[in-house]
Amino acid sequence: MRILIVGGTRFVGRHITEAALAAGHEVALLHRGKSGADVFPEATHLLADRNGDLAVLAGRRFDVTIDVSAYLPRQVDALAAALADNGGRYVFISSVSVYEVPAGPHYDEGSPVRTLPPGPIPDTVTNETYGALKALCEQAAFDHFGPSTLVLRPTYVIGPWDHTGRFTHWVQRIGRGGVVLAPGYPDRAIQVIDARDQAAFALLPNAGTFHTVSPTVPFGQMLEEIASVVAPTGTRLEWVDPEFLLEAGETGESLPLWYAGDDGDALINTADPANALKAGLIIRPLAESIRDTAHEPAVTGFLSPQRERELLSRWSG
Repeated sequence: MRILIVGGTRFVGRHITEAALAAGHEVALLHRGKSGADVFPEATHLLADRNGDLAVLAGRRFDVTIDVSAYLPRQVDALAAALADNGGRYVFISSVSVYEVPAGPHYDEGSPVRTLPPGPIPDTVTNETYGALKALCEQAAFDHFGPSTLVLRPTYVIGPWDHTGRFTHWVQRIGRGGVVLAPGYPDRAIQVIDARDQAAFALLPNAGTFHTVSPTVPFGQMLEEIASVVAPTGTRLEWVDPEFLLEAGETGESLPLWYAGDDGDALINTADPANALKAGLIIRPLAESIRDTAHEPAVTGFLSPQRERELLSRWSG
């Protein structure tokens, strides 16, 4: 097939590109050239800013368009206009953040999604608008590309080339050993999906909306499994009370994948993957993702070793 990937040079898109090329498809990548310009020389690189002039797409015809980088509905509108019915089947990478807080665990794809208050659609993505804007992108996708559209709603995506570093942080921190500050709520739900598994599913001829997620596991179980793969002898997880950490000013930004007291986030990570599994989603063992992530470049921006030692000292003292 002739496949256009919008944003196919970084993490999620990069894995989709790699899977498409490995399957023998003819791939074109629409990107700005700011990241990954030197990867995938066998693909056609179409350099353009999707927020500007998309004339580079004029006259080109594709069997499938996979959109990794739309966050505003106007971006989907502009892409559809530039493709002028030549984009083929449309695949949109969305997020479980589209949902309102679910009524209970194991919610399905029909659960209510977030909406914006009346008025103009904001043109800025924030933590408050992200989910509702993604939901509007999904609607724009179906409006423009019809019922053959495929929408994928992942939770936390993990694996090689993860620029967010959220899962990688835990693999690398536990891999260094010693006493590891584990931030409360070991029984809270967490869901991840290896970007390579989502990439393989994105290339299947499905239509509709699917949760691309692993089955739910407790956060503590995930950290213990990471430890079983990478931790040196003598490593110990020290579970620190969440209220202590919150009072100390720690958040989900400093301690990634931690809910920092938000019960709604915990419920979001209980999405039911049954429909995607029936449609061909294959989830690799978490241990494989851990091993492959352990070799990533060191991540920064999370809890520093000095701050971790300070907090552990205060907690134990």
